Amino acid sequence: QVRLVESGGGLVQAGGSLRLSCAASGSIFSINTMAWYRQAPGKQRELVAHITSGGTTNYGDPVQGRFAASRDNAKNTLYLQMNSLKPEDTAVYYCNARIRSRATITSENTYWGQGTQVTVSS
Repeated sequence: QVRLVESGGGLVQAGGSLRLSCAASGSIFSINTMAWYRQAPGKQRELVAHITSGGTTNYGDPVQGRFAASRDNAKNTLYLQMNSLKPEDTAVYYCNARIRSRATITSENTYWGQGTQVTVSS
């Protein structure tokens, strides 16, 4: 069984910073791409940041230049450093990963975390 668990969310004032973490655990053979998504009330889930196994990143336009994704492959952990936060960044942030488990080594599956709330006050 593979799990993704996010942490690091909370309440912060506009202009502040937060760092999210997403730890993958379980019977993991390999992790391919990882990503952060977010969903605000009444809105569709949107891509925040995407990072390949080699560390290449790309970002959604609203967060470009303010957020930075990174990963520690030895720890199976994804990070999101969020700076210059704005009230419109308020959302539930979800971790996503393409993983080959030891049980299904010939195929990749997509896994999601349970989400962590980020609230930015004005």
